[in-house]
Amino acid sequence: MTNIAYRWLEPDEVSKLKDIDRSEQIRIGYKYVEGELQSMDVNWDTPSWFIDRDGEHSVASHIRFCQGHLERNGRMYGAFHEQKLVGIGIIQPNVAAGTAQLAYLHVSNGYRQKGIGNQIVAVLLGEARRLGAVRMYVSATPSGSAVNFYLSHGFEPTAAPIPELFELEPDDIHMLKVL
Repeated sequence: MTNIAYRWLEPDEVSKLKDIDRSEQIRIGYKYVEGELQSMDVNWDTPSWFIDRDGEHSVASHIRFCQGHLERNGRMYGAFHEQKLVGIGIIQPNVAAGTAQLAYLHVSNGYRQKGIGNQIVAVLLGEARRLGAVRMYVSATPSGSAVNFYLSHGFEPTAAPIPELFELEPDDIHMLKVL
């Protein structure tokens, strides 16, 4: 997509994620059972984040989540269209020996499948290598779009997730990519 500008974001810019429209209709979901990735038909309609309240799917909770990563030396990379944040990713270095985490990735509805997520992931993978990581870990939302996106980037489900990260998101598909 043309007219997309990419750059590292400063920690005080985390509130820009309010511009992201995470809404999505999800019809394929995944489970990881006994070493096997299993797809299933689902009917999950995900609304955009709540702006005017707090709670799990609110802008405020996402800002706190991202701030937590930034306070632990995470870095934030964004994609902008006409000054509006349309994609964001966060890398968290050193979540385990030799392992960085792709801790956060969202691309706005209407901007998906245009290469924005690919560009963000490429930069975050490069940053992980620069920081000395030999693996990148991601806890993927179990939607077809998220899991297939990561598979297309060489991530593979892991039978040995990082326990602390698995505990936070046991329904997610925990994946690794060798760098």
